[in-house]
Amino acid sequence: MRRNLVASLIQHETISTTIEKAKEVKPFAEKLVTLAKKGTLAARRRAIALLGNRNIVNYEDGKAVKTGTIIGKLFSELGPRYLDRPGGYTRIIRLSLRRLGDNGQLVLLQFIGADESSKKHDKTSTKKRSRKKPEKSTETEQTTETGDQTDQ
Repeated sequence: MRRNLVASLIQHETISTTIEKAKEVKPFAEKLVTLAKKGTLAARRRAIALLGNRNIVNYEDGKAVKTGTIIGKLFSELGPRYLDRPGGYTRIIRLSLRRLGDNGQLVLLQFIGADESSKKHDKTSTKKRSRKKPEKSTETEQTTETGDQTDQ
């Protein structure tokens, strides 16, 4: 179950599952991404031993077309994406939906995108810029000085 869920997560980069399965699969997926960050032949062989090397198949015009493998995508796309990130490659987002059969809590398990980390960095940099406004204090001092002159 773990291997299939992680293979689907790597293929689609987001999956919908129950909270219990997501919490079980998350550490396994993060270990595989850490192996992919190393990028060595030994790390690739270790990932194949842990996960298997399933083909990624897309259906175009009713025909199955092989577009790559799970390990290939892990090492060529996901590993380089998270090179500067020390950990925390996945996240769990709770959904308000419940599964019909057993009323299980559904969640989204997904990889954190590279563009989201830059958005977070942009938000913090704009906060720093908005804090620095010494011009207002000089304007208020000038108005108080001119106000003092009119009183004399």
